[in-house]
Amino acid sequence: MRQLSEIAEPRERAAILRELTSAFEGIASMRIAQIKDQVQRSGQFFNDLWRIYSQLRAGESFNFGRRGGHGASKKELMILITSAGSFSGDIDQKLIAQALSHYQSSKNDIIVIGYHGISQLYSRAVQTVLNFKLPISDKNFNVTPLVDQVQKYASTTVYYPSYISLMQQDIKTIALGTAISQRGAGVATGEDVINERTYIFEPSTLTVIEHLESAMTGIALSEVILESKLAQYASRFRANKIAHEKADNTLTDLNWQYLRAKRQIKDERLKETLNGLRRANS
Repeated sequence: MRQLSEIAEPRERAAILRELTSAFEGIASMRIAQIKDQVQRSGQFFNDLWRIYSQLRAGESFNFGRRGGHGASKKELMILITSAGSFSGDIDQKLIAQALSHYQSSKNDIIVIGYHGISQLYSRAVQTVLNFKLPISDKNFNVTPLVDQVQKYASTTVYYPSYISLMQQDIKTIALGTAISQRGAGVATGEDVINERTYIFEPSTLTVIEHLESAMTGIALSEVILESKLAQYASRFRANKIAHEKADNTLTDLNWQYLRAKRQIKDERLKETLNGLRRANS
C-alpha cells in the first residue's frame, strides 16, 4: 500500500492537468466556432464579387489577376500550409509526405506556410521559394504577398489540413484556379446587369477584372489558411480531450488510492488504541 505522501503529489498534478486540458478544450472549441463564422462571411463576399466578375470577363479562364494571363512561369507552384508548431499530431508529416510524393524540382516550386512545415522541409534538404509564418490572428491577416507569388505561375496547387469534424482531420489538395472557377460556377446570377453599357469602369474594364481576380484569389487563400487553422484547432481539441480523459482516469484511481490509504491509517490507529485499552485492562 502506497503512503499518503506518495499519492498526494501525483494526485495534485493529475487534478491540475485535468483542469488545464478542460480549459484548452474550451478555447479550441471557441476558436473553431469563430473561424466557421468568418469563413461563412468571406464566402458571401466571394459570391458578390463573382456575380460582378462573371458578367465582365470575356473567356472562361481564371488568371489570378495576372495581366492578360501572360508572363507566367511554366512551373507549378505548390503551397503547403502547416502549423506554427509541432503540437498538431502527425497531420503535418502526412501533408509534407503527400506533397513531396508529387514534387519534382525541375517542375515545381514550393512555398510553405507555418514553421513546422519549414523545419520539416529543411530536414529533408528541400529548397523553397519563400516561407511565411502562419498568421497568429484568425482574421484580418494579409495574404497579398502570397497572391503576388501565385500570379507569377500558370498553375498553383495547395496542400492543407482539412477540417472534417472535431475528431477527424484529413489532407486536402486543390488546384487553386480550378477550385475558384468551380466555386464560382455554383454562384447564382444576380438581378443587376453589369456591363460596359450600364456602368463606367475606371481606369478600364480589364483592370477591374484583374482586381476582382486578385481579390477572389486572396479570399480563396484566406479560406484555406483558415480551414487549415480550423483543422489544427480540432487536432488540439482532440489531443486535449484524450489528455483530459487520461487525467480524469488517473485522478479517479489516485483518489481511490488516497482514500484507501487514509482508511488504512485510521484502521491502524484504531487497532493501536484497542490494543492499548486491552493491555491497560489486563
